[in-house]
Amino acid sequence: MNPVLGEVEGNLLHVATLNVRRPLPRGLSRGADRWERRRPALLASLSRESPSVISLQEVLPGPARDIARALGGEYGRIGVGRGRGGRGEGCPIFFDRSRLELIDHQQLALSASPEVAGSRSWGNPLPRAMVIGVFRDRRARASFAVINTHLDPFSSRSRVRAAEQIRQVVRRRGLPTVVMGDMNAAEGSPALEALTRGNLLTDAWTTAAERVTPPWGTYSGYRPPVRGGKRIDWILTTPDVAVERVGIDARLEDGVAGSDHLPVHAAIEVPR
Repeated sequence: MNPVLGEVEGNLLHVATLNVRRPLPRGLSRGADRWERRRPALLASLSRESPSVISLQEVLPGPARDIARALGGEYGRIGVGRGRGGRGEGCPIFFDRSRLELIDHQQLALSASPEVAGSRSWGNPLPRAMVIGVFRDRRARASFAVINTHLDPFSSRSRVRAAEQIRQVVRRRGLPTVVMGDMNAAEGSPALEALTRGNLLTDAWTTAAERVTPPWGTYSGYRPPVRGGKRIDWILTTPDVAVERVGIDARLEDGVAGSDHLPVHAAIEVPR
């Protein structure tokens, strides 16, 4: 199977986002959702594409080790669990160290107390976080930031407040920035309107010079993909980042879906 984007040319940079769907105890999962069934498919997809930056959500320690092995030793990781002491599920960023130099990184709680790991605010029942990485692209000789996050699925208020917090970080850093993650919010929703207000961030799918796949809805639930369905997994960029190509991978690996979400890929160019 050919990659959706795979290795990109010149100064283009391949970035991707995917909610990997956390493994559940065997008694709570069945069929297509069982980790032991979908794990090989998920790892094969990530290994084949090998983006230079991969933002993942719902990552527990065991799957994180599997993913690191599948990507290989050139990849580094930033981001820990979202709970106190860095425990539990997280949204790490994996990056190709042969291409990118890590300049700075930070993890903040999406709450009124962002420096307090595991803190909760605004009605979300579980902690939420964003992971921020600042990188220097050795090939393009350009610096940029990446923010990975997973917004709350239950509270619209929480999603909007978190979106406003992310915007503050983008403004404060003042760098070309890529924001990726499972936003649990579709186009036109209050959270997406908050993220893109004033064109601080723009939708990579909309601004891309080329869309290499149909506009699949990104939450499949292990069902056949829906053309024109809701996109709740997003790649957003500041306007100074050029988006050359974008795609949503709805294919199966030997008939098996790696996750209940579809990965989103983009080939971008960061300004010097």
